[in-house]
Amino acid sequence: MAIFGIAIATTVLKFLGEGINAITVALILLLVVLFTASVWGSGPAVLASLMAVVFLNYFFLPPVGALTIEDPENWVALFVFLVTAVTTGELSARAKRRAAEAEAGRNEIERLYGELQNTFEQSSQAKALKQSEKLKTALLEAVTHDLRTPLTSIKASVTTLLQDLKPASDNENKEGLLDVEGREEMLEVIDEETDRLDRFIEGLMELARIEAGDMKLRRQWGSVEEITRTAVKRAALLTRDHQVHTWIDDELPTVRVDERAIAEVVYNLLDNAAKYSPNGSEIRVEAKAGEEGTVKLIVEDQGPGIPAELRERVFEKFYRATQDGSSARKPAGTGMGLAIVRGIVEAHGGRVWIEPVNEHRGTRVVVILPTGDA
Repeated sequence: MAIFGIAIATTVLKFLGEGINAITVALILLLVVLFTASVWGSGPAVLASLMAVVFLNYFFLPPVGALTIEDPENWVALFVFLVTAVTTGELSARAKRRAAEAEAGRNEIERLYGELQNTFEQSSQAKALKQSEKLKTALLEAVTHDLRTPLTSIKASVTTLLQDLKPASDNENKEGLLDVEGREEMLEVIDEETDRLDRFIEGLMELARIEAGDMKLRRQWGSVEEITRTAVKRAALLTRDHQVHTWIDDELPTVRVDERAIAEVVYNLLDNAAKYSPNGSEIRVEAKAGEEGTVKLIVEDQGPGIPAELRERVFEKFYRATQDGSSARKPAGTGMGLAIVRGIVEAHGGRVWIEPVNEHRGTRVVVILPTGDA
């Protein structure tokens, strides 16, 4: 194919007549060599170079029609043409090889990237499936305990009250009938367990909104002191067996937050503190100015504390430290409280973490909230 190209070019140039000079012929033949190198590689390009030298010498350099050269300058020109043709042909072929190697390398990188992406997706799917199974198990445990237990209490209390309302026959012993205090106690049980069910369902709905990114904050300027005291008052029934002390700094900056959501944060932290600390112990609630336009809320208890390796895990959905046997107490709970706390705090652009009160006992939950734009 290389010889054929040189032959065609030479034939066309001969038909153009005697007016064409040797330099023009040499340049045209050099273009043929370059084309040959770019299409077929260095081997055909070298062959085309040699054929171009022979045809240039025989057809265009005097004496025409012979493979001899009379003028020494033509020997120099012929040698330069040969070196130029071979060199350019080799460079062109080498550039083609480099381009082919680069293309092959790019294809290999794309292949490896595709394999890596597939492996990552498979790993992510396996991890997500494993996490889903863990969440499903935790959710079933939570639902089983936190729905069945209050429903059992409600059912027992209602059954007792209904039995008490039935008219007693002449042969029945009336000593087992409830007095006013007994009825009041049964109604209180129903009231408390109904509230517990309501909190459980509300917690599930709140978590679902947070997970879906559908938490709509109604931000407005408010007082940290008022928000904190509202939450403490709301949690009074939960903390009735504890000593709750509140410390709020004077002249705290106002904050632009969703007051209901932040009150829910403090309420959940008080709920946790009451569950995991012994009766009669102190629960401390603090509110003070933080650094760089922030407010710091702290809820501290005197419970058994949380091991360092679990202080992040307790913010996971349905996870409780007692699941790993880190606490001797097994209080009722769903493991949703701290997950809701973190979701609300981060939705406000804040941070929350857990630190120990001392080396042996107690848990301190620290919440940092930005005060908001002025």
